[in-house]
Amino acid sequence: MTVLRRNNLLWRWLSLAPLLALLIVFTVVPVVGLVWMSFHDRQWQSGIGVWRFVGLAHWREFTSNLYYWPGLRNTVVFAICAVSLQMVLGFFMALSVSRAQGWIRGSLTTVFLLPVVVPPIVIGAMWKLLLGTEFGGVNAALGLLGVPAIDWLGNPALALPSIILVDVWHWTPFVFILLLAGIEALPQDALEAARLDTLSAWQSLRHIMLPLMAPTIAITLVFRTILTFKVFDEIYLLTSGGPGTATEVVSFSIQRTFFGRDDVGLGSVMSVFTLFVIALLAILAIAASRRRRGD
Repeated sequence: MTVLRRNNLLWRWLSLAPLLALLIVFTVVPVVGLVWMSFHDRQWQSGIGVWRFVGLAHWREFTSNLYYWPGLRNTVVFAICAVSLQMVLGFFMALSVSRAQGWIRGSLTTVFLLPVVVPPIVIGAMWKLLLGTEFGGVNAALGLLGVPAIDWLGNPALALPSIILVDVWHWTPFVFILLLAGIEALPQDALEAARLDTLSAWQSLRHIMLPLMAPTIAITLVFRTILTFKVFDEIYLLTSGGPGTATEVVSFSIQRTFFGRDDVGLGSVMSVFTLFVIALLAILAIAASRRRRGD
């Protein structure tokens, strides 16, 4: 029996070996490389990059960076607002589709999924036309009501909410399809028991469906939150991080530092810190989900 267990254990490790190798090559090695570069400075000599150890110099510079911290603040606000709206809208979209039948179900699913398959460059051009100050479709509609034109993308107070609106339109289908899969996987006997107990729709949703879907909701929330830290295309096409730092996000700060200033050391510090924030958020979300389930 002991030999059999050892063979099973060996087989499991051998089965996992390719996955572990890919994980090390594509995740561990790049992260270790970023950490190493964060303590070094690269200088060009005769077209050749020469690395020099500088200790904590880049980390000290990072603490007072003029772009990263506003970008991190905007990213957190963006993530909280966008993901919250996407989770609520995506859940009720999934709930409506799960209760639909026949061609109505197929039609709703197709319509709901359309935004997520549109290329980012098309989304940027489309919303640029809709939110433009002089010839935008939104301002044209407001003009018919006697409302003066609004600078949706050039006003610091409105630029970030406008970007959040675009992101909600674009990524709610992603949340919808994950939550729909979670609803479809719910045990039907529990839902049937709720109907037999004459629970109202709200009571069934609150006491039966939401607790059972807590793991799916937590995973979807973590995925979407992590993806918001990667937002780049929409902001680049619509505002380029402006006006000022109103729509600056961490991906913009890292891109500007790496490629605009060619400061690989400081860019690595920003990347490492961002990875730490994302990992911390994921750990907290998973821990909260496990605590809710009583594991």
